[in-house]
Amino acid sequence: MSAVNELINHITLPKFVKVHQLFDRNDLSQEEIRSRIETALKSPDLAGRIKPGQRICITGGSRGISNMPFVTKLLADYVKSQGASPFIVPAMGSHGGATAEGQKEILKSLGITEESMGCPILSSMETVKVGHVDEADFDVHIDKNAAEADGIIVLNRVKAHTSFQGPYESGLMKMLTIGLGKQHGAYICHSQGDDEMSYRIGLNGRAVIATGKVIFGVALLENAFDKTFDLAVLPAEQIPEEEPKLLEKAKAAMGRLYYDNCDILICRVLGKNFTGAGMDPNIVGRCVNPKLKMGITSQRIGVLDLSDESHGNATGMGRADLASRRFYEKVSFDDTYPNAITSYDMSAYRIPVIVDNDEEVLKAAVASCLKIDYENPRIILINNSLEIEHILVSEGMLKETKANQNLGIESNPFYLEFDAEGNLLTKF
Repeated sequence: MSAVNELINHITLPKFVKVHQLFDRNDLSQEEIRSRIETALKSPDLAGRIKPGQRICITGGSRGISNMPFVTKLLADYVKSQGASPFIVPAMGSHGGATAEGQKEILKSLGITEESMGCPILSSMETVKVGHVDEADFDVHIDKNAAEADGIIVLNRVKAHTSFQGPYESGLMKMLTIGLGKQHGAYICHSQGDDEMSYRIGLNGRAVIATGKVIFGVALLENAFDKTFDLAVLPAEQIPEEEPKLLEKAKAAMGRLYYDNCDILICRVLGKNFTGAGMDPNIVGRCVNPKLKMGITSQRIGVLDLSDESHGNATGMGRADLASRRFYEKVSFDDTYPNAITSYDMSAYRIPVIVDNDEEVLKAAVASCLKIDYENPRIILINNSLEIEHILVSEGMLKETKANQNLGIESNPFYLEFDAEGNLLTKF
């Protein structure tokens, strides 16, 4: 028995219930997505913008975005139908360990390969200067292969960011700035901190559009089930004006935890495939920018595992107080720390207190809380910060759960089940 185990062995975990969080279902089918994009591409604003013989770059992001491979292939096929030659560029800042090979591997893990897309993937960390922003005195850099193309199609999900707010958060403008900027461009944009990020993305994105290289953008919006519920195909010149409107629509549709606070929040799996922050502060709280209030308030946060799709990138672990040894042993510092340097932030990359297993994470979290009801701690378990339709809550939260019309209790109270190694077996 470890020293920590001896100190927390007296803790008895409470019973839990399965809870269904109710969100609107308004997913678009792939045929609806295809029809809307094809109709938009035939519009007078966009028809004829791609000429025969041109080389056209399509951006490929690092997120597990709903329908991303489908839409990427749709765009590649469209480029071919215009007599042009498409290629894909990994547009993901410093992800993949800030290496060309690592970024191509991330696209592969998302189902985006040369074979599946039917076109080349040109992965490089080399950038070229394409402009200068006089208002903030910084150079604008984008991927060399993208800069050498005859045109660029920018594709991304528009959503709330995890560490800053403003008219431009995650979306097409950020993809033009951080994604296509690769590590060097992202480093430049982050250099004034989160308070300046939305403003600098706006300036940088406009500068990239001013090169005349960007043809149009495809913005995907996701609902609380992380499914595409809306989209927009925007001519390049309309992106700066229209994206803030799409962002407000996306924010209104996003998921949330229907609780203001709890004693302990447990995230079963942290991962870059769920959110760039590993755990989305819009859900779990603890934004790296202390000026912003996001998500639920909790006294302790615990993490049990790291997703395989993260390839060892444990960005966001600094938001947790405790984590299991299984989580820690999956961490690749070579894949994690480039994000810390690029973003000028260390807080999200600090190592939590590491205990032997999942059961110890929960017990140590209870034991280290101040001024709670130790017999009835208020605990929430989520699978990850992206998929939150089904969660577990402890009996101490039953009263407020029953009082909320957006929550439905789906089980009788039960104790969590762990295997012989102390790892959580209970599914939800």
